[in-house]
Amino acid sequence: MNLEPSVCTPTASGRAPSPGQARVDFGAIKQRQHATWASGDYAILGTTLQIVGEHLAEAVDLRAGEQVLDVAAGNGNATLAAARRFAHVTSTDYVAGLLENGAERARANRLTVNFQEADAEDLPFADGTFDVALSTFGVMFTPDQQAAARELTRVVRSDGRIGLANWTPEGFIGDLFRLIAAYVPPPAGLQSPMLWGTEPRIVELFGPDSRDIRCERRHFNFRYQSPAHWIEVFRNFYGPTCKVYSALDPDRQASLTRDISALLERRNVGGAHSLVVPGEYLEVVVTRK
Repeated sequence: MNLEPSVCTPTASGRAPSPGQARVDFGAIKQRQHATWASGDYAILGTTLQIVGEHLAEAVDLRAGEQVLDVAAGNGNATLAAARRFAHVTSTDYVAGLLENGAERARANRLTVNFQEADAEDLPFADGTFDVALSTFGVMFTPDQQAAARELTRVVRSDGRIGLANWTPEGFIGDLFRLIAAYVPPPAGLQSPMLWGTEPRIVELFGPDSRDIRCERRHFNFRYQSPAHWIEVFRNFYGPTCKVYSALDPDRQASLTRDISALLERRNVGGAHSLVVPGEYLEVVVTRK
């Protein structure tokens, strides 16, 4: 299901913020996001995405002994993938509970990892500290996209690599976020996180400081018993879905459930007795100048 890799040609066009960004209160949004990601229990479903971290570690050609930073690491999928390849890994997130989940997984796998609370838009590391920076479905949700991209670039050395896995707007998660936005609209002026899943936006964010950008569209398969099972898991354990449901009255909750179920049915390739929904994401490897 993968497409052939493409080379995204760097340009010097993309650091200027859009007109709407100047009016966005990033601090307030970040506080709300922190509460969202701290709710539920992301580890329950986050661990199912481990294969994405493994693919990304291979895509950046990660080497033993390299200094690796996992940004907005969640419960540590890219962290563990890098540590398994004998890299020296620092795993960061601004939600302490998620880092605790990652640390528990690292201990269970007998892997040595440094865990540190950090804001992806203001990383507490010196310029050029790391050989590789990774993020799987994490940094794409930062409210200030330019700041997050600048920080990723800043902390990676010259000729180092940045590896990202970002949901695409055309894929299942893009459809899901548009559906949810019809019930609970995002803050006015905030840029969609799905932009990180588009080649032009990646070039805008990283082109000026890169000598090579490679993008490949991949699919992660959400595998559940049924649409009802998927909704049960995500409603109970995935912070954003928990918050959306809690913001709605019972009638609107029932309507959202029907709409998500219909979306899952349309996307299901698993047949009548199981649920297999391909979720397209953009795998990105940026090589710094």
